[in-house]
Order: sequence, then structure tokens, then C-alpha cells
Amino acid sequence: MTTPARARLRQLLSTGALVTAPGVFDGISAALVARTGFDAAYLTGAGVAAAGFGLPDIGLLSQTEMVDRARMVTGVLGDLPLIADADTGYGAALNVVRTVREYERAGVAGLHLEDQAFPKRCGHLPDKELIGVPEFLGKLRAALDARDDADLVIIARTDARAPLGLDAAIERANRYAAEGADMIFVEAPQSLAELARIAREVPAPLLVNMVAGGLTPELTTERLAQLGYRVAIHPGAALGAAAVAMLNSLAALGGFDATALQPTGPAGFFELLGLREWAALGERYRADDEGAPAWA
Repeated sequence: MTTPARARLRQLLSTGALVTAPGVFDGISAALVARTGFDAAYLTGAGVAAAGFGLPDIGLLSQTEMVDRARMVTGVLGDLPLIADADTGYGAALNVVRTVREYERAGVAGLHLEDQAFPKRCGHLPDKELIGVPEFLGKLRAALDARDDADLVIIARTDARAPLGLDAAIERANRYAAEGADMIFVEAPQSLAELARIAREVPAPLLVNMVAGGLTPELTTERLAQLGYRVAIHPGAALGAAAVAMLNSLAALGGFDATALQPTGPAGFFELLGLREWAALGERYRADDEGAPAWA
């Protein structure tokens, strides 16, 4: 059975207008998005990792932690649709089935799954690895079959642009659309020309990710709508401003200069949360005989 939030998101998508969804990550961010009149909100995995657990966005959160946060946020938002980050689905196809069921029970209106290898990384960080297309198609089929409510929007995300190039990203996007994804999310295109090409060559409803200081140029709502995008998520719109405000407040309280700590992009932000230390741990435990990622 559908929910008012899911029915509302489907109705919004049917109009052809661009839906702007600011990132939410806790109760106050969700309440403020609802209070300020937006049509939808986006549960940012990076924001939940940072604000909820003090962690960088490198695949350290579990499905249950994200579901708990989604359940709390949907309670705050009420009938306002929530589109949620479901990362890689937290495992293989069977794990994706449980992930979709749990997110659906938590009340989300839509969710996206990505084709990164586990553990994933923020889409605007380097060194991403992918799973193969056949494996992701199996996970996407599992997600589509697992939903009880046909109004739950399943979004397929590809991170192929960075490791494989735009041609491969578009090819994957079209494979995922043909498999039945409701919406396509090509992560981190690197120019206006790339954004326009994706809109021309992927004949499916498109989501675009606007990350301040990230790889994708920040465009106005009007320009994104002109290009043909249907949803624009802004995961750091509130989080980035809140982090800078907290740094400045603490600097004033402690009488120190916070200039050196001010983040200038995703990597700088995650450095505040221990990205360098976590990366060093990952290298320490990486197997010497680790095989190449399945990018084909």
C-alpha cells in the first residue's frame, strides 16, 4: 500500500518540473527543510555518517544505522517525500532485498543504489571501484522485485564516470534504465557539456547531485530544469553551512583561528572527520595479492 509521501513524489515527477531536495541528516535539518517549503528532502549518507557518527563517507555505516535514521527523518517530515541514499545495498542481491524492504518500512519515498564495490566512497572522492554490469543488474532486479509498493521510486546510480569515463557511464546508465530503474543517477559529471550530454543520451528521468566544491559544476535550478533533469539533490546545502558555523563558533569561543580547518570541498570536509587516518588503516589491512576491480 502506498503512502502519501510516495504518492506525492510520483505526482511531482509526473509534472516534468525539477524537484529540489536538500540534504537532511538529523531531526533539525529535516524539520527546517519541511518548514522552508521544499517539495522533497534527501537523506544523505555522507551527512548521516558525519553528523550522526563523526565518520567520513567511505562505507563505514551499516544498513541498520541508515534505516534507523531514515525512520526518524520520515517521522519529522510527515508527508514530505524523502529520497534516501542506500549506498551499494549493503551486500549482494539478497542483502539488497532486505535493504529495500527495510527502507520501505521506514517510510522513504525513493532510494538509490550504486554500482560501486563495497566499501563505497563518496562519489566526489578519488579511487572509486566498480562492480561489473551483470552483478549490478542482478542487484537492481532484486530491488525492483523486493518493493511491496510500486510507488517506491528505485533510482540506479552509476559511478563509472571517474574510473571509466563518460561513455561507459552513459552506457551503464542506459543498461540500468532498460532493466526497469525508475530514475537514473550518473554521479559526478565534470562539466556543463557532460551534464548536457547525459540529458541528451539517457532517455530516462534523471537525478543530478549538486555537491559544493565537488567535481560537478553547480548550476541553478532553472538551468538544470532546462537541461531536462527531474530531481536535484543538494546533500551538503545544510550540512556544509552548519559545519562552517560550528567551526567559527568554536574558534570564537576558544580564541583561535579556524582558517586552516575550513573545508574547501568534500575531501577537506572528510579530513575533519578522520579521512586520512581511515585511509591509512585501509592501506594497512589491504591484501598484497588483491585482485583488480571488476570494471568490465
